[in-house]
Amino acid sequence: MGRKRVTVTNENDSGRNTNFHDNYNGADMNRSEFVNQIKSGNYPNYHVRIVNGVETPVSNPDPNRDNNLG
Repeated sequence: MGRKRVTVTNENDSGRNTNFHDNYNGADMNRSEFVNQIKSGNYPNYHVRIVNGVETPVSNPDPNRDNNLG
């Protein structure tokens, strides 16, 4: 089984993911940077949802639990 492409490295007190790490290229991103990268097509297995009025990166649904953000 392969490693996750992106892992969450920090979340705020309410549990919202705030910082992310790309395990393939070593990039560290905050939420808005990751959202912009997803919108630019650089992370095809992720999409952006509006959660409580905030653009939020989420992994695309599939049967593999190993690639979920968390």
